[in-house]
Amino acid sequence: MKSAPTLSSAFLKPAGESLPQPLLALRKERGKALVDMPLPTRKTENWKYSSRHLKLSDELANSLPAGGATTDAAAGGYRIVIRNGVVDASTSVLPQVEGLSVQRFADLTDEDAAELARSLDSTLDTRATQMARLNSARFEDGLLIRLKPDTVVDQPLFVIHEVTATAAGSAFPRIYVDAGRHSGMTLVEEFLSSGDESAMVDAVTEFTLADGARITGVRLVAEGQNIQHIGATGVRQLRSSRFESHCVGFGGPLRRHDLRVRLEGEGAECKLNGVVVTQDKQHYDNHTCIDHMVPNCNSEETYRNIAADESHAVFNGRIHIHKDAQKSNANMNNKNLLLSTGAEIDTKPELEIYADDVKCAHGATIGQLDDTSLFYLVSRGIARREASVLLTMAFINELVAQIPVEQVRNSANERLNQFFDDAFREA
Repeated sequence: MKSAPTLSSAFLKPAGESLPQPLLALRKERGKALVDMPLPTRKTENWKYSSRHLKLSDELANSLPAGGATTDAAAGGYRIVIRNGVVDASTSVLPQVEGLSVQRFADLTDEDAAELARSLDSTLDTRATQMARLNSARFEDGLLIRLKPDTVVDQPLFVIHEVTATAAGSAFPRIYVDAGRHSGMTLVEEFLSSGDESAMVDAVTEFTLADGARITGVRLVAEGQNIQHIGATGVRQLRSSRFESHCVGFGGPLRRHDLRVRLEGEGAECKLNGVVVTQDKQHYDNHTCIDHMVPNCNSEETYRNIAADESHAVFNGRIHIHKDAQKSNANMNNKNLLLSTGAEIDTKPELEIYADDVKCAHGATIGQLDDTSLFYLVSRGIARREASVLLTMAFINELVAQIPVEQVRNSANERLNQFFDDAFREA
């Protein structure tokens, strides 16, 4: 019987040593737990469609060098650059806001680092997010963002994740956000790349929201076609807090995002929006999980996928209503649009309910452009190609328009227009 593949020992070799001792100790502990870790296969349920796209050659085990050319990003105001997993203070514009602290992991005191070490991974199910465990064993730097109670940041904080793939290797960026009582901010993460060598980005971001905190996370994944991107986001919410997520992703050889939200305080609310487009032979896999742990919490989730050519998009959304979570209100909606007969979209919405006084709903659809609507527009003098673009854009525009940061909306729309140019080039 053929044995399951395991993580190469090359990925467990020591990374940079510029971290405080408590974080080095955590990283060492996580690394020991990864020895002989089975890699996902098609029989691994949450990697059923993605495992064949995961390519972990030994050359990717090398950490990408911290330096490199700066790529262009549509960011203004507060801006932090994480290049190849390491914070680049020289090209960052750090916010000077009373009550807001932004620190590199490498600059933390041992006391702060010990506190952070106790918090890392607390928002994630590391059994389900296997590659987040690798990040915990390999991160070389990171950002600790702390909001004191009643602190509200006036502008979005942009974190630009740059990968300079001038040689094969991997980057392991890490962010931890600790939002105090009744604090608020918008965090924008934009993933970009330059260079033509094969590389992998294994990114993890965690949020903890104290009572009444209001946090918005915006995520734009737009790296080159030589980059495998595997991301995980974990969120813990306490009483009356609100978390909004807006994710826009463009396909690649492997794109994956695991998003988990735990509603742990009564009155907590979350809203998750996502848009994914794929073309050629690209692949994108979104896995979400919302845990209603306590009564009187609300969640709303809407994801839309568009697949063209021979590409493949996946959505697996799960809502788990625990036995004590009475009066929960949860709604999930996933709509998918196929632009060619060779494209494929797999969707699996799940409800797991153990309470008896709840209001929950979920739905999923997969279809093609409506011929009647297309004929109507063409009959009104609109060229078939432009009509196809209008209908396709209308399919996702509702979600793109909800992104609360204008610069990100504009950047997403520019890239979407390029996608439409390619997808309908022969229409």
